[in-house]
Amino acid sequence: MAIKLIDDSMINKIRKFMSEKIEDTSLDKNKKKKGKSEKETHDKFVEEIETLKSELEESKDKYLRLYAEFENFRKRTIRERLELMKSAAEDTMLALLPVLDDFDRAKKSAETGVEQFSEGVQLVYQKLFSILEQKGLKSMESTGEDFDPDWHEAVTDIPAPSEEMKGKNFDTIEKGYVLNDKIIRHAKVVVAK
Repeated sequence: MAIKLIDDSMINKIRKFMSEKIEDTSLDKNKKKKGKSEKETHDKFVEEIETLKSELEESKDKYLRLYAEFENFRKRTIRERLELMKSAAEDTMLALLPVLDDFDRAKKSAETGVEQFSEGVQLVYQKLFSILEQKGLKSMESTGEDFDPDWHEAVTDIPAPSEEMKGKNFDTIEKGYVLNDKIIRHAKVVVAK
């Protein structure tokens, strides 16, 4: 038989001692790992925070650009709508201009004594012209004014009867009209040169 040098209680004490040492060592390692992992976790959080901040800034920038673009679109739409409303009657006004021209010719003819221009027709002319003026239509006064190619269309030119008439409109063949500060028909004039 073999001699027993270490009894069972001694083996249990050694096991207990070894297990305590192993636990201490693993705790030290865990502490070291924990220290490292805390720093790594902190670094990860900082990195994630920075990423989120940059994404937030980018989103804010996109939002501001989109908002500015929408505001510009809204203002442009309002401006276009107002312009459209101002010039919506332009076609109707252009269709009525020959009627006004006929009234003007009849009025001139009555002034020279060739025909009669009745009081009723005069009232109709005045009423029509005042309604059109309320809607923004204005006639251009061009006879005796300096010739301006933006406002006048030269049909012909004649020699100037005097030095002060040079470059001026001698006669108006067809009146020009403006609707809400927009020329809808240029005045046709004879220019003195």
